[in-house]
Amino acid sequence: MRVGHGYDIHKLVPDRKLIIGGVEIPHSKGLSGHSDADVLVHALIDAMLGALGLGDIGKHFPDSDTRWKDANSLDLLSSVYNLLKSKDFKIINIDSTIVAEKPRLSSYIDKIKNNFSKILEISNEQVNIKAKTNEEQDSIGQEKAICAWVVILIE
Repeated sequence: MRVGHGYDIHKLVPDRKLIIGGVEIPHSKGLSGHSDADVLVHALIDAMLGALGLGDIGKHFPDSDTRWKDANSLDLLSSVYNLLKSKDFKIINIDSTIVAEKPRLSSYIDKIKNNFSKILEISNEQVNIKAKTNEEQDSIGQEKAICAWVVILIE
């Protein structure tokens, strides 16, 4: 068994779609980044790569490479999952936390879990997603950024 931990944060900016867990969420701002800036998927990818001992998302999908410009992060997740399978690992469970002051994310959690379950070939019960605020503290609480943490167990 191996454990991986992932973290990501992206700045909120105007004129971008807000994509979290592969779900487009209506909001006045989106996350800034080279790809679609899906903070939750990026943290999950880092957790998976960490559990495998294979570095981080920047090593595999560098923002200096134009191939990843505006990439759909679910496609990147699928690629990393194929890497995990090629090494004969399987996912036991995923536990994640998204921190955003706004928008409220609870109504999107089931859709996100469905996305992860489908791509990672696991049940929804193996995926836990918590949505929190930062109680108006720091850049996240002031609606300047969104972050996510993910822990994954593989065997």
